[in-house]
Amino acid sequence: MHELPISIDAILWIVLVILILFSAFFSSSETAMMSLNRYRLKNMVNKGQKSAIKANNLLEHPDKLISVILIGNNLVNISAASIASVLATRLLPGNENLALVLSTVLLTLVVLVFAEVTPKTIAQKFPERVAFPAAYILKPLHLVFAPAVWIMNHLVGFILWILRIQKDSKRSDALSTEELKTVVTESGEVIQTQSQDMLLGILDLDNVTVSDIMIPRNEVVGLDLDDNIATLAEQIKTSTYTRLPVFKGDLDKVIGMLHLRDANDFLFSEKPSKVMLTKATGDNYFVPENASLHTQLINFQKEKRRMALVVDEYGDVQGLVTLEDLLEEIVGDFTRDIHFNSKDLHEQNDGSYVADGSTSIRDINKALNWNLPTEGAKTLNGLIVEQLETIPDSNISIIIDEYVIEILQINDKRVITAQLSTKKQQKALNT
Repeated sequence: MHELPISIDAILWIVLVILILFSAFFSSSETAMMSLNRYRLKNMVNKGQKSAIKANNLLEHPDKLISVILIGNNLVNISAASIASVLATRLLPGNENLALVLSTVLLTLVVLVFAEVTPKTIAQKFPERVAFPAAYILKPLHLVFAPAVWIMNHLVGFILWILRIQKDSKRSDALSTEELKTVVTESGEVIQTQSQDMLLGILDLDNVTVSDIMIPRNEVVGLDLDDNIATLAEQIKTSTYTRLPVFKGDLDKVIGMLHLRDANDFLFSEKPSKVMLTKATGDNYFVPENASLHTQLINFQKEKRRMALVVDEYGDVQGLVTLEDLLEEIVGDFTRDIHFNSKDLHEQNDGSYVADGSTSIRDINKALNWNLPTEGAKTLNGLIVEQLETIPDSNISIIIDEYVIEILQINDKRVITAQLSTKKQQKALNT
């Protein structure tokens, strides 16, 4: 009888090493598959990358994928433990108990270091490099272990049914608006700051209403037909706007919208008349004050409009909103820098700001990076009245969270100007 060219012990050692390598493969595959960026993966799938397609197919049923990996991993680990025990008893004959203890301790250390922690760390750092090649091996294993996977999944499903837990085999990758905002914010150098602000502005369109950005009724510039011809002509010539609402006595009695290019007949006529203006006006376009900016942007596009009058639930005109106002919520201000040049907000030498009472709270928050409440009142004057629950009749100060608002001027039962600062600024000034 010929002797074997290699001893039984050597074969067992080789098999043990191979099993540990398989254990490392299954451990790294699990971590890599679960660490893949789903959106990057879908992009690769759309480009037709074969390895990405295979990985994506496996991830469409994560419960089956996990079952395949766990079955394979447990098989090789249990086999490795058995072989380690055999080797230990062969190395320490007559000391079976000591051999079993040593094999258990040593194999546990080896598996933790070389088959668990190290491969999983590498897989987490380079998920695509590990997952894509692994997909070519896991796919056939999925077929080999199919009966065992079927039995296991049905057993798990039965246990979940007993526990009244609904099983959902497919993973949802849909992100909420807040999660999308986090993705955009955390994108770092991948997306430029300006682009980040634009994307965040788009995501906020559903949370902001027309009343948040509209020009308040008392600030709407228009043509009042109760004025004389000369006054109307001068308004048209000196207007900084291309469109003006035309009304009679009161904004609620609006006749239409006038594009200044259509006022040429009125301006250059030898006998201009108000009838010429009314004939040149276009139809009115009204929108509800609680409409979201997303909805209104679509409506502007659908109706081919650039300006609308904002009405409340009673049909009274509350203000005016333009397409430019809406787009500024996405791309930022076109013509002004609120922080430094706004006529409603003036920085003082001590770091505080003097603001007009009609200044929008959202404008203040954006300009100063503050978080004044915006759920109720829309203007600084409204916020002060809301906090005091009465109309102020003297120059007083109020504190809202970490912000200090000091009333500077009151007239006609409204706050004309107020000084804005933080508690830290006030404390620094006092010391």
